[in-house]
Amino acid sequence: MKVVILAGGFGTRISEESHLKPKPMIEIGEKPILWHIMKYYSEYGYHDFVICLGYKQYVVKEFFADYFLHTSDVTFDLANNRMEVHNNYSEPWKVTLVDTGLNTMTGGRVKRIQPYIGNEPFMLTYGDGVSNVDLKALVDFHRSHKKTATITTVNLGQSKGVLNIDDNNSVLSFREKDDNDGALINGGFMVLNPEVFDYLKDDATVFEREPMERLAAEGQMKSYYHKGFWQCMDTQREMKKLEELWQSKNAPWKIWKD
Repeated sequence: MKVVILAGGFGTRISEESHLKPKPMIEIGEKPILWHIMKYYSEYGYHDFVICLGYKQYVVKEFFADYFLHTSDVTFDLANNRMEVHNNYSEPWKVTLVDTGLNTMTGGRVKRIQPYIGNEPFMLTYGDGVSNVDLKALVDFHRSHKKTATITTVNLGQSKGVLNIDDNNSVLSFREKDDNDGALINGGFMVLNPEVFDYLKDDATVFEREPMERLAAEGQMKSYYHKGFWQCMDTQREMKKLEELWQSKNAPWKIWKD
């Protein structure tokens, strides 16, 4: 099963970093968050990636073109114009990098990679979020219900305390937030059948709007609720949180061995 990663947006909400590189290439622990996502999928046996590019796509292409430079010791023999790679460990990945357009919306990007998927189910996620979702259980759940789409839902949570207020505006109680407060949101880590392409029109299609609304209305979408760790990287504060988790060696998404 192939893994499609959306990595073409502008990342305007974290523009302090994304004006230099695409958001999925912003580093956590000196590695792009895109790399972290791919490592996570790879631990579950998913090694075939299709990455939807757009904004500053050359940065992603150059990263993979020079992958050994990022992961190995090298000797440059300048006199003889040679490079020798030492300890050249590489992941068992096949990575297809697709230019899906600079201003293309999420649904349009997925539509553009259809030729690389074929008539088979595939996984889809965003290039700016990490999690410890059980991918095996997610895929098993998707196969069990036989619908077109499964999305992993997570609890966004509340950042403040919670008030209980009656109809007369009297505060009846106050408590600190807990993990059950907040709204359920689409956390990415989706599994889709190829029929989903029929819901995608053109570059202007926003996957999270009409396609998802139609899938839901037609009873073709299921939610896989994930109670564990999930974190996107929309802001500098969230980037710092992920970096602190990584440096503390307590990153919940880090399930692979060094």
